[in-house]
Amino acid sequence: MNKEESLLLLKKEIEENQNLPLYGEGNLVFGEGSADAEVLFIGEAPGFHEDKLSRPFVGQAGKLLDKLLLMIKWPRESVYITNIVKRRPPSNRDPLPSEIDAYKPYLERQIKIIDPKIIATLGRYSMNYFLPEAKISRDHGVAQFAGEYLILPLYHPAAALRATAVLKDLETDFKKLPDILKNPLMRPETAKIQKLTEEDKQTKLF
Repeated sequence: MNKEESLLLLKKEIEENQNLPLYGEGNLVFGEGSADAEVLFIGEAPGFHEDKLSRPFVGQAGKLLDKLLLMIKWPRESVYITNIVKRRPPSNRDPLPSEIDAYKPYLERQIKIIDPKIIATLGRYSMNYFLPEAKISRDHGVAQFAGEYLILPLYHPAAALRATAVLKDLETDFKKLPDILKNPLMRPETAKIQKLTEEDKQTKLF
């Protein structure tokens, strides 16, 4: 089974799980993009326009995301875009912890199937899902590992639409993506092993 088939099977599972929060209250917004994407963008939950079209990031925030991708010359189709919670919370409220927990197993499987090199989180809810102690105002644009995944916290495009300073930060952070992809950070344990190996080589020279 290839990645696309695995994603379709996962989508079907979510559609059929009537015990999930928000089931029957909104359309499923599973995600879209390349199943082989090297970069996975994750937001918190769908909004009004996303619910109507069953697609992630298609409203004003989505238009800004498209512009940012265009800025770094990445076609939208080359990345994968999804949310933690796959259905719209009523009145666009923030997702509840119970909703995040319920959809968590599906997101984890989605990530494992795609197996991206970078997970770019959009907003604090998505960031804190991977980095519970992080603060968006302090840690945006700073790539770091959460387990086996390299995370780049980004401001949510909706927040950038409300504040010029946030927009400038988001643009600056977004421009880091191509460089991080070309020269990814080493996992701490890998860097430690490499350092020990280099030290061992130096020792053998004397």
